[in-house]
Amino acid sequence: MSSRRSDDGGRREHFPPGFRILNGKHEFISYGEHATIRIWPSNVASFFENHMHSAIEIILVDRGEAIYHLPDETYHVRTGEMLIVPSGMEHTLRESEDTLRYILLFEPEFLYTLRDIQHISDMLQHPIYLREQSETGRQVRALLMEAVACYAQKPPLFNARCYAILTQAYALLGEKYLQTVAEKTPARRAVIDPEIMNSAIIYIGEHYMDPISLDDVAGFVGFSKYYFSRTFKEFAGISFSAYLLMTRLNAAVSQLVQTNLLIRDIAVSCGFGCVATFNRVFRESKNCTPTQFRTIYGMRSGSGALRPLP
Repeated sequence: MSSRRSDDGGRREHFPPGFRILNGKHEFISYGEHATIRIWPSNVASFFENHMHSAIEIILVDRGEAIYHLPDETYHVRTGEMLIVPSGMEHTLRESEDTLRYILLFEPEFLYTLRDIQHISDMLQHPIYLREQSETGRQVRALLMEAVACYAQKPPLFNARCYAILTQAYALLGEKYLQTVAEKTPARRAVIDPEIMNSAIIYIGEHYMDPISLDDVAGFVGFSKYYFSRTFKEFAGISFSAYLLMTRLNAAVSQLVQTNLLIRDIAVSCGFGCVATFNRVFRESKNCTPTQFRTIYGMRSGSGALRPLP
């Protein structure tokens, strides 16, 4: 059973793993103690109304059919197939009566701490549907079933072990994605020096808490801001401003979960300048305020509509 400390440091409220904590369409995942991953097997047909959450959701179907309604498409995930639903994407799930499946839910922040994951950032924003006939699908599925077994056995550091397996799975997916992109990319694409661009990434990681700008980082690597802006987006898959914002948000999320620092202190230490800007940007990204996020995931207690999973 997971728990959260109350604001007055006394009574603790408990959010049992296996409960849905709802705020409108926004769902907060109730993980186990010291965990940010949850793997849920079920052979009971379930229906989940339209909702979203910050966790990435992966379903592995062993038998039957799971029907996902996403904003732009409906997926019929059948025996041997899998679907990855990105963080923050609304979806509805309905399962057939004979369905046996595993749902993996995990927070994606660990992915963005890996520097080269930026090469596949566009891939992470879209659903990934893998069929049984796909060689990549079979390899990724085999890895994820290792995570399922690890989670069921709960060895020491099982959370870290599961994330290590997820990293391997995303590396496989990323290799396939980059190969496909390369095949579709015209030869005229400019050559980018990865050493220079990685130095820019490191610079951002060391100075995101300061009021740095595109001009500052471009000057650091010796490019004009216009050339750097275009080259950075081609290299990282997202714009400089989006990457800087993502870096600051990831740092803020870590502090919200792992510390008792005041919200205003977190805002300033992560480069947002003021609480109003931090609250606005955080809500736009996470569909909740920093205080609400800490209520569920951090060291404080909170309230929410609890619904047991079917």
